[in-house]
Parts: sequence; structure tokens; C-alpha cells
Amino acid sequence: MRKLKKVKKVISIALLASIISMNTMPVFAVEENAKASTATPKQFKSMVSKNKKQKTSDDYKFAYINLNWWENFNDDILNNYIQKAVLNNYDLKMATLNVEEYYQNVKAQFANELPSAVGGFGPAWYKAPGSTSTDAAFGVPIIVQYEADIFLKNHNKTQAVKKLYEGSKLDERAAYISIASAVGSTYFNIINLDKMVELQEEIVKIRQEIYDLMVASNKEGLTSTADTVRANKSLVQGQTDLIELKKNREQMLHQLSVLIGESPENANALERNSLDNINYKIAVPSQIPSEIITNRPDYLKAELMVEKAGIDVKVAKKEFLPSINILGGAIFNAGDLGSLFTTKNMLLGLAGGIMTPLFQGGSLIANLRLKKATYERILQDYYKTNLTAIQEVNDALVAAKLDKDKMLQTEHQYNLEKTDYAYNEHKFNQGTISKLDLIQYQENLLTIEKLVAQQKVECMTDAISLYKATGSKPYDYVN
Repeated sequence: MRKLKKVKKVISIALLASIISMNTMPVFAVEENAKASTATPKQFKSMVSKNKKQKTSDDYKFAYINLNWWENFNDDILNNYIQKAVLNNYDLKMATLNVEEYYQNVKAQFANELPSAVGGFGPAWYKAPGSTSTDAAFGVPIIVQYEADIFLKNHNKTQAVKKLYEGSKLDERAAYISIASAVGSTYFNIINLDKMVELQEEIVKIRQEIYDLMVASNKEGLTSTADTVRANKSLVQGQTDLIELKKNREQMLHQLSVLIGESPENANALERNSLDNINYKIAVPSQIPSEIITNRPDYLKAELMVEKAGIDVKVAKKEFLPSINILGGAIFNAGDLGSLFTTKNMLLGLAGGIMTPLFQGGSLIANLRLKKATYERILQDYYKTNLTAIQEVNDALVAAKLDKDKMLQTEHQYNLEKTDYAYNEHKFNQGTISKLDLIQYQENLLTIEKLVAQQKVECMTDAISLYKATGSKPYDYVN
């Protein structure tokens, strides 16, 4: 009996010592729900509400980019590229995996709110002093640890990590909007370059004809050598411009290939529409209320980060409070397996302890001040994000309005140039102007046509800029 009491006393002391030195590190966690949210960022009612859908469906990704809006361009080829980018772009895949990382961080932090249990099994063989035989023994220790979160410190830490998870979902949405915008802008720049190359080839052909006429006239003494040299310089410049346009088109095709997750080696095989066949129907709103910025993912994330910083301040304050730790243990020890889990071979223990910081060298105060300063900095960043978002929406709206007006003026100028060319063509047929004069008018007409094409694409890319600035919903406020 004395030996048994002595053993119990030793175990009790060991239990108390372990409470003093233990850290609560749960090794298992029960999920609040077995699913993770895939809803739009504003609908984070549960951190774990739709995980199965996220793993089996990409619908939420297309909701991010507002796929219906892209139908305004009436271009099935563009829509196909947008869908390919959503499914295959590697930046977007990394953004989605980043969300999964943050989700697992939430689960890991939530585990700190739960008790932990560890168990083991230890067989032993021993020879007692004065004995000629060897005996066997079996031990099964089970230890349960729990930090009673009566001040909700661990719960607040979980809330803070959840804010980061929600923020990662907003980063994911921003990435999808950005990639969709890049695909659209790159695609339109490519078809613009197709048109530019087509028109520049006609200009080079005209300049070649002008140069040939100049050379013939110079041989007959009708034009000077200086005029011939100028015509040659103009031809060479036109050929150089054509090479530059082709180079830019090749690079844009490579860029589009990467955006949709394909090899740039197949860039020349990428299908695209003709600029002349694109009939987009996008009405530019007369005004957009400033509340539209509340749909932007960067604004929503800045809001979340302010909330997280506030929670971090709460946690820093609660670090001054004591922690309450509870430790329970059960040890089963027997000489044979058959009687291992019996009450006579079981030793139970339960202990608790309260630990409070007495002296930390000022680290707790410094940490609290740090968190307060961080909160103020994040709050200022939130205000800046607010103003920047409004600026970007206004800039995009102004560009969309004025570029459309500029395009209409250029189209009017082009129509006048066509009328003037027809008039000069009539004069050429009557023999009142030379062929050289006529083809120079034709070059002027082609130059204006290049401006019309370029400004048409500018209007379409302006629409994409407004789409991006408003968080993929630019025309909910058309007046």
C-alpha cells in the first residue's frame, strides 16, 4: 500500500508539473461543417458552407467574371478564350490554391479551440532483482489536454484567420476579373493589329507605286532627284512600320496564348474575328454612383483587413489575462493483455492550473501598441483604397465617354475623306489631276481609316477598363 501511494504521489506530481509546462496543441479538430464556401465574397455566412461544390464545379468562377457581360461584344471566339482562361490560366489556378491554403489555416487555428488527446502503447520486458525469470508488462497511457478559452482569445484568433480566408477569396475574384480583362484587351489589340497590318500593306503598296512613278519621272526629267529620294524614304519608313506592326502582333499572340493556358508555339493558329465584323453593343452610362466601388474585391478586402486588425487588437489585450489549462490522464498497466483494460490496473488523474504573465520585459505592452498602430495603418489604407477606387471608376468612365466622342468625330472625318477621294477620282478620270496625285489622296484615306480602326478598339478596351474598375458590373446603372 505504501508503494502504491508513493507511486500515485509521484504521478500526481508529474501531472502537476506537466500542467505548468504544457502548451495546448490539439492534434485533432472537428470541422464546423464539412464544406467550404464558394459563394461570392459578400455571402460569407459560413466559412465551410460549400466545399463540395468548389471541388466539383467551376460555376462560381464564371460568376466572378460576369460572363454575360462579355456577350455584349457579340464575338463567340472572344467568349471561348475567356472561358479557356477561366479554366486553364495558371495564375488563376494558383489563386484558387491560395484560397485552399487559407482555408486549411482556418481549420488548423480552429483546432486550438478544442481539446487534444494523445495515446500510446508500450510493451516492456523486465527481470526483477532476486528473480530468475523475465516478466512482461504492457502500458497504455492516454493524455487529454485543454486550454479553457473562457476569455475567447483562441476564438478571436480563429476569427482573425477567417478574415484572411475571406480576403483570399476576394483576391481570387480580383485575379479572375483581371485575367478576363487582360484576355479581352489583348484579343482586341490583336484584331486591331490585324487591321493595321492589312492597311499598312496597302499603304506600302501605294508608296511603292509612288516611288516607281517618281523614278520614271526622274528619268524623263519631270521630277527632281530630291523628290525621288523622299519617295524612297517614305517607302522604307512604311516597310519598317509594317515590320513593327507584325512584330507587335506576334508578341500579342504569344501573350494571349499564355493567358488562356496554351503554348506560345501555337500562337499563329489562334483564331480571331475581323475588326470589321465586330458589332459591339455597349451603352456607356451617363454616370455611376460612388456606391459601385463596394462591389470591388479590393475595397471589400480592405474592409475585411480593418476588421481583422480590430480583432488582433482584442487578442493583444487578452494576452494580459491568465490562461486556464486542464490536463487529464489515464494509464493502463498490466502484466498481460487480457487484464490490461481493467479498473484495478487503471490509474486516472485530473489536474488544472492557472498561469498569468507576471513579467515579460514589456513585450505584451509593445505587442498591444504594435497591433493598435497596425490597425491605424490598415484603416488609412482602407480610406486610400476608397478614394483610389472612385478615381479609377471616374477615369474609366471619362475615357469611355470622350473616346467614343473622338471616334465619332474621326468617323465623320473619314467619311469626308472618302467624299474627297471620290471627287478627286472623278477629276482623275477627267484628266485634270495626275495618277500620282490620286494615289496620294488614297494614302490619306487609308491613314484616316487606320485611326478609325484604332479608336474603335480604344472604345472597346475602355469598356473593359470600366468593367474592371467597377468589379465586373459596370452597367447596372445605365441611364
